[in-house]
Amino acid sequence: MQKFHEIEYVRPDLEKLSDAYLKGVKKLEEAQTIEEAKEGIIECEETSNELYTAHTVAYVRNTMNTQDEFYESEIEFFNNEYPKLIPLFKQYRKALLNSRFREDLEKDFGKQLFRINEAEEKTQDEAIIDDLVEESRLGVEYQKLAASCSTEFMGETCNFYGLLKHMQNPDRNVRREAYLAWASLYEGISQDLDRIYDELVKVRVEMARKLGFDNYTALGYLNNKRLDYTREDVAKFRQQVKRVIVPFCEKIRKEQAKRIGVDKIKYYDESFMFPEGNPNPVGNKDQMIAWAQEMYNEMSKETGEFFNFMVEYDLFDLETRPGKHLGGYCTVMPTFKAPFIFSNFNGTSADVDVLTHEAGHSFQYYVSSRNVPLDSLSFSTNEINEVHSMTMEYFAYPWMDKFFGDKADLYKYFHLCENVLFIPYIICVDEFQHRVYDNPSMTAEERYQVWKELEMEYLPGRDYDGVEFLEKGGFWMQKQHIFLDPFYYIDYALAQMNAMELFARYLDDREKAFSDYLALCKRGGSIGYFELLESANLSNSFEEGTVEKVTKRVFEEIEKLGKRLP
Repeated sequence: MQKFHEIEYVRPDLEKLSDAYLKGVKKLEEAQTIEEAKEGIIECEETSNELYTAHTVAYVRNTMNTQDEFYESEIEFFNNEYPKLIPLFKQYRKALLNSRFREDLEKDFGKQLFRINEAEEKTQDEAIIDDLVEESRLGVEYQKLAASCSTEFMGETCNFYGLLKHMQNPDRNVRREAYLAWASLYEGISQDLDRIYDELVKVRVEMARKLGFDNYTALGYLNNKRLDYTREDVAKFRQQVKRVIVPFCEKIRKEQAKRIGVDKIKYYDESFMFPEGNPNPVGNKDQMIAWAQEMYNEMSKETGEFFNFMVEYDLFDLETRPGKHLGGYCTVMPTFKAPFIFSNFNGTSADVDVLTHEAGHSFQYYVSSRNVPLDSLSFSTNEINEVHSMTMEYFAYPWMDKFFGDKADLYKYFHLCENVLFIPYIICVDEFQHRVYDNPSMTAEERYQVWKELEMEYLPGRDYDGVEFLEKGGFWMQKQHIFLDPFYYIDYALAQMNAMELFARYLDDREKAFSDYLALCKRGGSIGYFELLESANLSNSFEEGTVEKVTKRVFEEIEKLGKRLP
């Protein structure tokens, strides 16, 4: 493998790849032995991996610079052409699901492979090709619009992420001005965002109708491979969060207000936890990579091997810059069994959060892709995938002195509080999406009202300090998952429960906790959700009482760390 920037990108020859894929399908269809059937599956996988890897290279380079016209055109190519391959993939699924050797194949590859393909049979069809192309087009339009926004602030050009760091400034007036600039950017594009979202909702509802679903929510659940639980289960989980976590969040905010010397926490105060300022990493990007490499080599043999691989092949893009796509992510190049970490460092503790979070995703793929029989089984469903990433954030705690010096304990307190405070917001996003897709004809103003109502329920103490656009419910549009990944967001809350459970275990027995975590990572998506939880000795968050049981130790740790604050 070459370093990422040295990888040559060539637009894939879809005709050639389609022919190769069909050969694998035919071998699977006509197999006379179990070995021939397996060969057909593997050939299809290898061809898919080649296509996926090419797309990943183009996607990463496009997000590195959304103004690069070449890679913009390549992403447009994939968005337009990929849906046209649906009939090809459908032919493979039919051959797989109807194979005379299915029982034996299930023994070799696991039943989950077949469950996933059965779900995809219900969610992918030639009838929605044009709709998928339109959905992709709207997604690109949203990304370009968000990435294009910037303003001058304190002598620098800031995008949304650049302004967020100023909302952690010890000077409250600076925080407020940064917040006003941030809100103004969103208000300035709100009409376009409303239009894009309107169109996204309509096209998704139309896809659901064509596929025979009563509503988009049911399709959205299947798109996220929710095969083991229902929207009713999720609603029960939301109620547990409201009862157990929301009151504790209010307690955190009251203590925060007292600590930083304000009567009431305003929105621009929420990320400012300490009067002397939040703990920020003490090094630059290169130093942080070096410290991370030391940390992962000390954490375990497996994590060390993984991170050395990442460094050797330069599988990072971490610094924020104009024109770069917002946020952070992990993606993969299956041909090379290589992950890639993308972020927007802004000099705050979020840099460490994102690095360890995406390293968790990357580590999981690194070990699972070398352990499971098919690359398509390397990742699980999202509520498990996020356990990998969130747990890694906690497992990094013993090494935080490398990144924060004598403020390591401040960081741990801050990080734990932020994770707990984040959960009601996740729940808010989730219920908002259920409301929208249950009532897809609602107007933009009605959506604002729904968001406002949900904020009062799950974030009762939030105060936007008179900014009309946010007071009326405009805050929802700052979350890109609402636009690009419907119904994904709840997975962060479900996963946080299990990550906190592993963290509590880690406090008592590092070796046991890491062993359970590693076993979970290695299994990838080879078995179902509840099976994976059970295999790692983790709880089912839908069961009554689980949220209270899991958070008890975390709440205690927050209070313990809080007593040690200067």
